[in-house]
Amino acid sequence: MKTRIPLAVVGLAAALLALAACSGGDQSAEVERLQARVAELEGMAAPEGGGGGQSAEIERLQARVAELEGMAARELESNRLELVQERGELICAVHTSLPGFGYLDADGRNRGFDVDLCRAVAAAALGDADAVRYHPVAGPERGPLLQAGEVDMVSRNTTWTSTRDATWGNFVPTMFYDGQGFMIPKRLADSGIAELDDLTGASVCVLQATTTEQNLQDFGAERGLNFQIVTFPDNVGAQEAYRNGQCDAYTTDTSGLAAIRSGFDDPGAHVILPGTISEEPLSPVVPHGDERWYDVVRTTMAVIVYAEAYGVTSANVPTSETGDTAVDRLFGFSGSFGQTDMGLEPGFARDVIRQVGNYAEIYDRNVTPVGVAREGGRNALWSAAPCGGCPKGGQIYAAPLR
Repeated sequence: MKTRIPLAVVGLAAALLALAACSGGDQSAEVERLQARVAELEGMAAPEGGGGGQSAEIERLQARVAELEGMAARELESNRLELVQERGELICAVHTSLPGFGYLDADGRNRGFDVDLCRAVAAAALGDADAVRYHPVAGPERGPLLQAGEVDMVSRNTTWTSTRDATWGNFVPTMFYDGQGFMIPKRLADSGIAELDDLTGASVCVLQATTTEQNLQDFGAERGLNFQIVTFPDNVGAQEAYRNGQCDAYTTDTSGLAAIRSGFDDPGAHVILPGTISEEPLSPVVPHGDERWYDVVRTTMAVIVYAEAYGVTSANVPTSETGDTAVDRLFGFSGSFGQTDMGLEPGFARDVIRQVGNYAEIYDRNVTPVGVAREGGRNALWSAAPCGGCPKGGQIYAAPLR
């Protein structure tokens, strides 16, 4: 696999030079001068019985160096595509214990629907879908990681909400539509609990500090169900408590319930109740502050969707013009949809689809096996409809690539 070398950035020194060009001062030269002066002072013998003034001068100079280097780091951070390319890998925050979406396989490798979205972005930015450093993250940690800019993106079954959009980062268009549901042991279903309103007074395991917990509180209050809400800091603890009978029910997105149930020793001993209590549009999210990086990730998601719509899979990615205008534009053989404006190669979509696959391939590889059917559901393509003028069966679509 090839790794593209960035043309615009060559590390911290380049960022310092860029800052210097903008401000009219030569910060790079100033850093070198200050560092030389620090070395000179540190190499001088302190006068007998003194040295305090010399130490204070060293501290002052070192503080100024740190300030200038921090400015350079912030400049580099605001050009995240170049930062990713300079680093040679994408840092992506993921789940590691949710089958189908983000988990570790028997060999300890990251797998899942959300993981493949990370891989697609790495293929777009670096030409190598395997150039990803996975950052395991618990639900409550997602916002702080994005706000600190410590990861390039989060792809971890994350619900797009207005507050998160305002405070966490920029969400790309929805890649998976879901809704919050409830799972109970079959013995409770056999005793007469058949729908959500039958859960009056039930103890419910839920992940703390999430939209899932908030939805549970709101739903219980609205229906007067008097839930006993039992919170946990991570999914593993919540699932273990549910399996051990500490809670009557477990709540999360319905796809997550199906994925969790698929990993139980006896999946048939658990029932997912009909109905949902929320809308959960799940999507990758990137840090605020870099519109071009947002465009890169958003457009990569669109490539995955359009490849399926055009019937292009990892096995038949074109290597030359096909005569189909839309396909040839998507794969960089004629026309453009802004690839070079974003800093990507004209044919980056070929790397994405050849190495990761289209939306259907990603879904069928990861989500279908855990029992979440796609056909006729909300996660079918918008274009997959039996007639041209009728309502579409799915909601997966993206902005036109043109």
